[in-house]
Amino acid sequence: MPKLPIIKSIYTDGACSGNPGPGGWGTVIYFTDGTVHELGGAEPESTNNRMEMQAAIVGLEFLLAADQIEPIALYTDSEYVKNGITKWIKGWKKKGWKTSTGKPVLNQDLWETLDDLNDRAAQQLETPVQWLYVKGHAGDAGNERCDQIARAFSLGRRITLKQRAKEHGKAGKGETDKGEGTIAITVKAAADPPSDAKLTQTLESNHQADLAGPVTPIADPGFPQTLENMTGLSRETKVVQLRHVLETLHMADEIAAQGYLITSTELADLIGVSANAVTSRGDYWTWRNWTVSRVQREGNQILWQLERID
Repeated sequence: MPKLPIIKSIYTDGACSGNPGPGGWGTVIYFTDGTVHELGGAEPESTNNRMEMQAAIVGLEFLLAADQIEPIALYTDSEYVKNGITKWIKGWKKKGWKTSTGKPVLNQDLWETLDDLNDRAAQQLETPVQWLYVKGHAGDAGNERCDQIARAFSLGRRITLKQRAKEHGKAGKGETDKGEGTIAITVKAAADPPSDAKLTQTLESNHQADLAGPVTPIADPGFPQTLENMTGLSRETKVVQLRHVLETLHMADEIAAQGYLITSTELADLIGVSANAVTSRGDYWTWRNWTVSRVQREGNQILWQLERID
């Protein structure tokens, strides 16, 4: 079997129809000769974070199997994955896989696998993998394609993947017997679609709305004024504002620790923004020391979950 061309970049993404719920992941490998290799998979019960991690794991496994020594960039739209593998994991391991609050790190099994693969890839390449964050649903072709694959698998739909012919041991129509180029294969993402069709339809509608609308930045709570504007305030006023920030952070910690689900309005009140600013961010994003995940709907309300990530 001929050696693969040089891998230029790897894109990864995960999706979940409900959080937890049926999950899917998508990984797209781009080669310098213009060909691509697309991979995807599903789990009947997972979370968005785990699917994001699984996509990255598969990307690194493919890289290691290719015996490549040229540097590559791995793109993810998950700040949880990017920051976790490049920053937070060092502290987690020093603390025996405990967070700063002494609680077990979520998804430790996948973090250990990802950490091992990342170290092995760095040894093989003789330089660390370049982990890059790409904004989701913002028109990046690689990210958009990974998202399509991940969502198809999470919803149990058929999807056509582009894969290098050599991966199947024979050339596709119009391909050479050396495995050059790509062939298209159609896969059934899952044996059965998610049982809660109503929830699936709702989540898809929400996702389309996210794609159509602009993303509104989330402002930090407790800082109604910039540092420059606060210079004229008294020390007492500054201390009061700092206490407000601390109370907000303690509240967020309690919500995450107890696994409470909160509405968009409640979340907006917590972090000091409008409800529209919350819903415009999409299904998953990072705020301060927490990941914020869209979980489900109850009537007209969207429910969110906070997870501590440090």
